Amino acid sequence: MDYSLRSIGVRKVILITLGFNLLVGLTKIIYGMIVNSVAIMSDGIHTLFDGFNNIMGLVGIYYASRTPDEKHPYGYRKFETVLTIFIGLMMFFTAYTIFHRAFESFISNQPSTAGLEAFLVMLVTLSVNFFVSAYERKKGLELNSEFLVADAGYTRSDVYVTLGVIAGLILARLGFSKADPIVGMIVGFIVAWMGVTIFRNTIAILVDESVLDSHDIMERVCAIDGVESCHKIRSRGPEGNVFIDLHVQVDPLISVNDGHEIANVVKKDLKTKISGVVDVVVHIEPVTKPEDKP
Repeated sequence: MDYSLRSIGVRKVILITLGFNLLVGLTKIIYGMIVNSVAIMSDGIHTLFDGFNNIMGLVGIYYASRTPDEKHPYGYRKFETVLTIFIGLMMFFTAYTIFHRAFESFISNQPSTAGLEAFLVMLVTLSVNFFVSAYERKKGLELNSEFLVADAGYTRSDVYVTLGVIAGLILARLGFSKADPIVGMIVGFIVAWMGVTIFRNTIAILVDESVLDSHDIMERVCAIDGVESCHKIRSRGPEGNVFIDLHVQVDPLISVNDGHEIANVVKKDLKTKISGVVDVVVHIEPVTKPEDKP
């Protein structure tokens, strides 16, 4: 997909998600303060930070959408990957904030005044969060955007968190006075775990972890006319922006021009038949036949 078109698509999704996150987050926080529910306020803070992530996403995508140049021959796409780490950091900070508020509520033993209307508010925001998460993830996969997929995961954690808050409110109404802050603490652990997951996936991209099956590539390349064998196959990059390097062995008696043509065929085959491959570097070398060995 063209860099500019992809950037426009990603920015559009972020803006839509931002609007919903701000609306839902502020609604939860204001209502949580009114009814003195730390779980609802914590859930709202979590959602509001997701909106802040969206704003940072707009800035990061602007840089990530730049086309490759002399200084950045592999492009700027990893700006988006670095931005995804920021989401993980924000999740850790959010988890700390939620846990801290929940602990204070647990110590102070202030009862929540949340009633039936609290359930209605949480059910409505739960529905919105579910829609936003599903929409953002769907678009993230379509646009091969690790930021959108990670941010969708953050929003999806909102769904789990809200379900926990509803459970806490039910338990509180049944007489379990400590249920609300305890659920708030559980919320903090859930958000922290989501942050760990994002970090793990993002670090894999930054350290150039192999992303394609080398055996599959070898079988595909060796089926091409003129290729005797291939080895030293490497692949790296996020989905939709994959780079492949490999060594291809050919008959030592063919001309340089023929070897170059084989390399072009290999490049074209891998780029057109494997989704997300943007560049292939082929090193041509002569195959050593048994009779040629000393």
